[in-house]
Amino acid sequence: MPKRLDIRLLAPSGYAEDRAACQRAIERLVAAGHTVRGSEVVDRVALRFAGSDEQRAADINQLASPDHPLPDVAMAICGGYGAIALLDKLDYEGLKARFAEGRCVLVGHGDFTVIQCAMLARCGIGSLHGPMLVQDFGAGYLREGTWRHFWQTLEGPSMDVSWAVPEGIPAGRVEGTLWGGNLSALCSLVGTPYMPVVDDGILYIEETGEQAFRIERMLYELLLGGVLKNQRAILLGGLGGQRVSEYDNGYDIDHALERFSHACGLPMLRGLAFGHGQDKWTLPFGAKGVVELSNGHAVLSSHRYSHVGVTAGA
Repeated sequence: MPKRLDIRLLAPSGYAEDRAACQRAIERLVAAGHTVRGSEVVDRVALRFAGSDEQRAADINQLASPDHPLPDVAMAICGGYGAIALLDKLDYEGLKARFAEGRCVLVGHGDFTVIQCAMLARCGIGSLHGPMLVQDFGAGYLREGTWRHFWQTLEGPSMDVSWAVPEGIPAGRVEGTLWGGNLSALCSLVGTPYMPVVDDGILYIEETGEQAFRIERMLYELLLGGVLKNQRAILLGGLGGQRVSEYDNGYDIDHALERFSHACGLPMLRGLAFGHGQDKWTLPFGAKGVVELSNGHAVLSSHRYSHVGVTAGA
């Protein structure tokens, strides 16, 4: 049974188009015994965004203010686009100081990736790459595995997931810092002070609705931009939504990944369920992790990440 938590909603990107899903999600969280605050962000609309840049940045900066209680969890309501416009407006020093004083876990995926990267790069604050209010907890059919794994990971202090891997992948073990998220969001930060410098990293990547050649091009952007330097491995989640045209001559996502694996020289492992898929695991962002391969299975585990039992910067 999850602990009773104080959950604050954030809307750093697009607005919540499905209001019924928002209400359904809030009701589920409350029924589970939690307090949900910040529901006013659900009703904000400014063009395609959930309010002005200043309003959306203020939601996050409120976490730095001693005038407001620090919640246990700060959860993004949905993704879309818009979080990158907030990065120059955030109070990183205030956030770093406040998160050092108390526990608060940031949660989201998709466009929220840029917030997670900036918080790690500028404040050293870890987070959880996990479900969001609208599409996950507000779905007409609540995915039990997603719900259960989120609470298990959130309460910590350890998590692990396992999945089958194709035959022929040799046994082995990789240790490093877990981080990553949406591929296009990561690429938008290349060359900026908001891209974390992660040594000995285990980078996880997912994307949706992008053609295979665009996936390959964005991967090259990370490689040529120096982001993949000192990474130990790349874990791939969903990369669906491609169409193979006559011009492609059979070139598809499998070819794109095979070509890139030769170029980057890093182990690349597919099958990690996170991000935009309906069923997803909650993954630590900015914490140490281990990937072990044996007998046709991969196991990803992590300890001492940001969860409700420790401060988010620990």
